[in-house]
Amino acid sequence: MPLPTADTVWPPTDPIVQSALADWDAWYSAEPDRLEQRYENRVHQDPAHTRPAQYRGGVQGRIARWFWGNPTPPGEKRSKLHIPLAGDIARTSSGLLFSEPPKLIVDHEGTQKHLDAMAKTLHPTLLEAGELAAALGGSYFRVVWDDEISDRPWIDTVAADRAVPEFRYGRLRAVTFWTVLDSGDVNDRRVFRHLEKHEKGRIYHGLYEGSLTALGAVRPLQDHPATAPLAEMVDKDGGLNTGAPDHLTASYMPNVRPARGWRHIPSAASWGQSDFQGIEGLMDALDETWSSWMRDIQDGKGRIIVADTLLQSNGPGQGATWDEERRVYSGLNMLPRAGDPNPITHIQFAIRVKEHAETCTAIVGEAARQAGYSASTFGDHGDGQAVTATEVKAKERRSLVTKGRKELYADPALADIVAAQLAVEMGFRFRVSGLELSDPPRVEFQDSISEGMGELATTAELLRRAEAASTETLVRLTHPDWDDDQVDEEAAKINGESGRNLADPAMTGAENQSELRGDIITT
Repeated sequence: MPLPTADTVWPPTDPIVQSALADWDAWYSAEPDRLEQRYENRVHQDPAHTRPAQYRGGVQGRIARWFWGNPTPPGEKRSKLHIPLAGDIARTSSGLLFSEPPKLIVDHEGTQKHLDAMAKTLHPTLLEAGELAAALGGSYFRVVWDDEISDRPWIDTVAADRAVPEFRYGRLRAVTFWTVLDSGDVNDRRVFRHLEKHEKGRIYHGLYEGSLTALGAVRPLQDHPATAPLAEMVDKDGGLNTGAPDHLTASYMPNVRPARGWRHIPSAASWGQSDFQGIEGLMDALDETWSSWMRDIQDGKGRIIVADTLLQSNGPGQGATWDEERRVYSGLNMLPRAGDPNPITHIQFAIRVKEHAETCTAIVGEAARQAGYSASTFGDHGDGQAVTATEVKAKERRSLVTKGRKELYADPALADIVAAQLAVEMGFRFRVSGLELSDPPRVEFQDSISEGMGELATTAELLRRAEAASTETLVRLTHPDWDDDQVDEEAAKINGESGRNLADPAMTGAENQSELRGDIITT
């Protein structure tokens, strides 16, 4: 049986990989509570000292010296603030790759129309997968179906920390997705997990009852409402045929390779590298700088110190207060004599705006550069004046190079999963007619920075002068969003209008030259 039959540690991923994925997930979540819990829990708390681990060596000392590794002293309000730079990086990566849906191209006309219609529903999935890949080093696509939702299969995405892949020579050959199911009782320590393993032509389902760190024992699929519908679909081995025996109904899209920290871990050598790898310290420093800035604002609030003689007694044992709205005080023994210090002292600390702003800008720029992006991608683009696409591309060159690199890994993953979906649709399970598939579809990624009409018109004019492009090519250049029928119709109109202004092809041109010469002589 492909799925585990006995209790085992879960997930069966190398602890180093699990720790890194948990760190990146905490940064990606943008939740201060999760960050604080993630880093503080690594440090053994000594009740006699506030931060004893900072003076230790090794991992504990290193983590404790982080801003998020410093515990908030008991009784004090947490003053740590978080800037969600990690989420911004992941979202930017996804936008560069999939801001416009890639074109899926096949030679069969009916299949091409089917892919064009499918691209609209696939686009949100691609944006989600691109963001997860940037955050966790990779994401998975899988073909799923549910008769109660749709009569056709569709493509879903799964995060890298919810999958156990099996690679062979860098290629995905099988993968097990797992989901923690609700046990139903808040105080119940039991954990139900649903395992779903994809192999070529087969998908296996299993239900397990265990603990937070152990898979536990196998349970019938009927034992949980989430997996009960699958009980009637699987065979005695817990699997079902997909109808596409030559296709794996899952694919892996690595963010970039290689993952520098995992090269020597056999089980993770083929995994992708997160955009956060190596910049966790910079993101921690950004939060520390921002929190310091906000602390300056709090400390910069105007405060006053008044002499005891200005306080009004509230009675024995009730202390004394000062009424800031009181305008007149009696000149008896309450007020100080001439030459005494000022009874009211005003305190106003400086707010170091420039220093903090410049530090934050430098940290964001360095973090962006280390992640493979241009600093301008995450900063101010100027004074609001319009810039051309050429100028934008010059500023964003590093980001566009990273985009091109990621496309190389996204291309085969997307082509494989689309081919698998088409194969499942044409198989015995759905028997969709009018489709044909010989090779995986070709994937064409779109440019995330589009030229304006002025730039396109200038380019078309230069190509026309050089006689380097046909009318059809120029129409496609200036109207990239048009389909073939629109392009053909517009090209025919342009050629027709141009033809009416051409000279009669029966005339040689000598007549005009003679008339011109005669006009000159006459003049």
